[in-house]
Amino acid sequence: MFNPDHSTFVIGGDLPVHRLGFGAMRLTGGLDRATGIAIAQRAVELGITLVDTADSYDLGENEELLAAALHPYPPEVVIATKGGHVNLGKDWIPLGRPEYLRQQAELSLRRLRLDRIDLYQLHRIDPTVPLADQIGALRRLQQEGKVRHVGLSEVTVEQLAEARTIMPIVSVQNRYNLVDRSSDPVLDYCEQHGIAFMPWLPVARTRPVADDPIDTVARRVGATRTQVALAWLLHRSPVMLPIPGTSSRKHLEENIAAAKVVLSDEDVEILTAMRTPATPSRT
Repeated sequence: MFNPDHSTFVIGGDLPVHRLGFGAMRLTGGLDRATGIAIAQRAVELGITLVDTADSYDLGENEELLAAALHPYPPEVVIATKGGHVNLGKDWIPLGRPEYLRQQAELSLRRLRLDRIDLYQLHRIDPTVPLADQIGALRRLQQEGKVRHVGLSEVTVEQLAEARTIMPIVSVQNRYNLVDRSSDPVLDYCEQHGIAFMPWLPVARTRPVADDPIDTVARRVGATRTQVALAWLLHRSPVMLPIPGTSSRKHLEENIAAAKVVLSDEDVEILTAMRTPATPSRT
C-alpha cells in the first residue's frame, strides 16, 4: 500500500520539494491577472513547494505573474522554468541555439526577479543544433551561477544519457499519465539514477466508460477521477513529481488533496492494467 505521507523528493541532492507540484501555465492566457496571482499564492499557502513555468508561456507573462504573486519567494519554494521552445500561436518550434538559450535564461532571471534559477529546463531538444552545443550552453550558465540545476523535457533515454556525459541532469519533464505511458523507459531510467520525473499532462482528458476502472477506484476511496489519477502517479515511482495545473482555485485544492488519497494494492493493480488513448496538449 502506498503511503502518501512519504511525499518529498530532493532534486539535485539539495532541493527538497513536496512531490505534488504545480504547473503555472494556465494562470495566464485568458485568466485575469488578479485571479492568477491569487491561485499561485493559494498553491503555496497549501504547501506547494515546486512551481513550474516557462519563458514561452504567454511570451514571458507567466513568469512575470509568478514573480508578482510570490516574490520574495519563501525559502522552501523552488521555481522551475524552461527555455528553448518558441510558441508561435498554434505552432511550437524548438530553438536551441546557444545564444538564444542564454538570452532566454537572462530574460527569465529578470522576469522572475531572481539572481539564480533553481531548475532550468531545456524545453525541447532542437534537432537542428548538436545536443552537445545545447547542453554546453546550459552548463556555462550553471558555471556562471545563473542556473543551479539543469533538466530536460521530452527526451529519450538515449538523449538523456548523452546529455549526462556533458553535465549532471537532475530532472526530466515528459508527457506521462495514467493512460499514456510511452515514457515508461525514461521514467525507469530516471528512477535508476535518482532523477526527478515531472510529468506534463499528468491527468489525461478521458471520458468515463462502462465499468470504468477510474470510477470504480474513485468510489471506493471517496475521491474524484482526477485525484485518483494523481494518486496513481505518486504511487508509480518515488521520483515522480506531478505538476498539475489549473485556472480554478477549487480544482487547485482538489488536486492538492490528491496527495492524501491512499490507494490499496488492488486499486493500483486495477489502474495499472488500464490503457486508453490520451488527448495531446501543449506544455
